[in-house]
Amino acid sequence: MSEKTNLCLKYPISYNGLMLDGSSRMTIGGQTAYHAFSCSTWCQYMVINLNFLLKIDPKTPLPDATFLSCGFSTGYGAAWKEPMLQNASSVAVFGLGPVGLGAIKGAKSQGAIKVIGIDKNPMKEAKGQAFGMTDFINPEQSDKPIAELVKDLTGGMGVDYSLECTGVPPLINQAILSTKLGTGKIIQIGVPEEANVNINILELLFGRTLKGSIFGGLKPKTDLPIIFEKCKNREIQLDELKSHEIKLEDANRVSELLKQPDCVKVLINI
Repeated sequence: MSEKTNLCLKYPISYNGLMLDGSSRMTIGGQTAYHAFSCSTWCQYMVINLNFLLKIDPKTPLPDATFLSCGFSTGYGAAWKEPMLQNASSVAVFGLGPVGLGAIKGAKSQGAIKVIGIDKNPMKEAKGQAFGMTDFINPEQSDKPIAELVKDLTGGMGVDYSLECTGVPPLINQAILSTKLGTGKIIQIGVPEEANVNINILELLFGRTLKGSIFGGLKPKTDLPIIFEKCKNREIQLDELKSHEIKLEDANRVSELLKQPDCVKVLINI
């Protein structure tokens, strides 16, 4: 019920792979299997927490529904809900996967006038532009640190907001350095491989704010229907997310497809 967060303080997110009562609902060959964030899907039958179910308009295209369960919606929500972007803001988005592309679209929908996308994959430039990116930085095409490249595009001052979507520790610090002194806000969306990373505290002491975000701050029951409606009205068009489409029997190919430079989302037809 809080207006400040999408997280429940009484029943916090579990990282142990078990449900709230300390059990798992899944078995494989008689042995216990574990849930991811208390929610798992690749099973024939599943008992699921009612809070994780959302009824959607039957007219919603199923590909759109799958793309909005996480990924794009996480980035969109982080730009929409978390920093409360102001009109005419400048934004840097680190990593242009589905989450980063959602962040770009969310920033534009909030009135950002300069949205800088950062990715070492040159094929992501066109994807970013499709969702409203105004400038693109490929770090591998320059010897300068990313933060300096961002400042070059913002009159030397940096951006108002950085949205870090990769979880790569050095990029977290570059996201911090890319923002303005005194007022810069950094939203950490990407999940690092390690729980502890080195952060440049000195740069935060100069008035910047670093904030974490789970699922973009979205509340499934109240916020996801708004995003679905925007897709239905074509305010948000997700066609650019689908780069590959395969049949269920070919699902084992997904891990290889994800390594392709042009891959964004793989749609599995069941």
